Order: sequence, then structure tokens, then C-alpha cells
Amino acid sequence: MVLSPGMNPLSEVRAKWGWFVALGVVLLLFGGIAAANLFLATVASVYYVGMLMIVGGAVHLVHAFQVKAWRETIAWALSALLYLAAGVLAFVNPVLTSAVLTLLMACALLVAGVFRIFAAWRVRPESGWGWLMAGGIVTALAGVVFILGWPVNSLWLLGLFLAFDLAMQGWSLIAFGLALKR
Repeated sequence: MVLSPGMNPLSEVRAKWGWFVALGVVLLLFGGIAAANLFLATVASVYYVGMLMIVGGAVHLVHAFQVKAWRETIAWALSALLYLAAGVLAFVNPVLTSAVLTLLMACALLVAGVFRIFAAWRVRPESGWGWLMAGGIVTALAGVVFILGWPVNSLWLLGLFLAFDLAMQGWSLIAFGLALKR
């Protein structure tokens, strides 16, 4: 982007501060709605993931028939069918899908936490390594707690994450918009 002399790229953003606040309020409201019914929010997030997998599977399937060699066509087509099957499963049985996604999320948190602990230990002499260690421990503990509560927590945990994310995005956009106004 080429700027003309005297043009401030933030001036256009600052002029739209109200839109940031409005979007933040809407996201905050959606976060509250999601928090009020965590099970429905979980189902909504499962449907979202399912739709993404169906679209991804359809794109894979189209791509499979663009490949000229049969062996590769079969491999891409099988990958596409697995994506499609997983996406359809999300709509057919969202409770089972939420259980699988919750377990995968818990395992990912545990592994990520262990890697962060290892990384913090490796940079131990540097200042601030304790913050990295604390972050890794909290992440790993969250994974352990989620695994210990599984499969019961799969009915509400994904919804809680969705509600929390919507609320945090809402608050951050409101704060950003109000800061732009000043």
C-alpha cells in the first residue's frame, strides 16, 4: 500500500471506532447466550466443525478427480470420503462427535503443555523462563483435568470454550474501539 504524504493509516480505523464497539457488544451478547446454554453451544460448535469437514471433503473429492494417476486419485478420494463421513457424523450424532473432539482437545492440551514445560526447562537460565514453565504447567493440567472429566464434560466443554472466546473477543473489540475514540 502506497501512502500519500501526510496520510495516517490509523485515521480510517479511528473513524470506525463505533463499529468495533458495536461488533464487540454483539459478540459479547452471543457469548452470554452461549454461556446460558453450554450444551446447545457445544452442538453449534460441533455443527460448525462438521460443516467445515463436509466442505473440505467436497473440495478433496473434486481435487481427487483432477489428479491423473489412479493410485493418487484413489488416495485423495479415500481422504475425501473420510472427511465427508466425519462431517456427516457431526450432524448425525453431535454428542459422540463432541466426545471425540473433547478428547482430542484434552490430549492436545496435555501434549502442548508438556512441550511448553520442556521448552521452559531448556531456556531456564534466561529471565522469564518461569512464566513459560507456569504456562506449560497450566496447559498440561487443563489437559489432565479434561481427560479425567471425559466423556461427561464433552456435553458442555466445547460450548464453554465457544462462550469464553466470544466474550473475550467482544470485550477486546469494545476496549479497542473505545481506545480508538480517545
